Amino acid sequence: MSIRIGNAPCSWGVEFSDDPRNPPWMQVLKECAEAGYKGIELGPVGYMPEDPAVLTEALAEQDLELIGGVVFRPFHDPEAWDNVLDGTHRTGKALRAHGAKHMVLIDSISPRRAPTAGRPDEAEQMDAAEWAAYRDRIAESARIGTEEYGLTVGIHAHAAGFMDFEPELERLLEEIDEKHLKICFDTGHHSYAGFDPVAFMERHVNRISYMHFKDIDPKVKADVVANRTGFYDACGQGIFCNLGEGDVDFPKVRQILLDNGFEGWCTVEQDCDPTLDVSPIDDARVNREYLESIGFK
Repeated sequence: MSIRIGNAPCSWGVEFSDDPRNPPWMQVLKECAEAGYKGIELGPVGYMPEDPAVLTEALAEQDLELIGGVVFRPFHDPEAWDNVLDGTHRTGKALRAHGAKHMVLIDSISPRRAPTAGRPDEAEQMDAAEWAAYRDRIAESARIGTEEYGLTVGIHAHAAGFMDFEPELERLLEEIDEKHLKICFDTGHHSYAGFDPVAFMERHVNRISYMHFKDIDPKVKADVVANRTGFYDACGQGIFCNLGEGDVDFPKVRQILLDNGFEGWCTVEQDCDPTLDVSPIDDARVNREYLESIGFK
């Protein structure tokens, strides 16, 4: 298998399954295929049908493969563990039913962290006991994904959560066995956090099982960091720009993947606010064309 390029419902503004602003799921599948992709993520579980027969037929109609799915839940909140487990098991069942491989764990946005997205030196840190319990919740979801559903589980750093900055990510990787937890590496969130995605990849490429391709507008990033803008407001200001227009060096990203024999899916994610003047299908086409222009076929 060579490197394959997919897309995800978040590129159409789908972050939560019950958001009334979400476009119809069949529209997202259709536009993803029309933009030139052969794979798509599940999106938040419950957005697409959880009846395997229904989704299988729809994927086949668009000649799309289901790549994986994200468990975007509050791992940082001990009172929300039932919520996290719900997301873990439902996502695991959906992925297994469709032969998808990748479960991605993301700690959702915390009010304690939102004001310091992009500001690693100012962000509140967990104490030792809170961190240990947080780590153990991530480890248990990872174990469930690997052992109970046969998936490859990757941790995904995300702005405004407690798994945001590079030192936190590297600490977690040291404390959880690689057999259960690998990395879903998001180039854009790593840049948003104030770190160099290429340098991180060079150090940790052998643990990266899955990639999210996202780019960051450096001017918007500077503005939202300076103004302590919330994550979703930053999305509305266009912090996630089309690939190749921001500060992520995608030709270098590609070369690192090739040099290290990476195979499988890399998924485009261009989070957007669907209520604004955006055209997700046009952005999806532009991103696909850019990736082709630098050698991703």
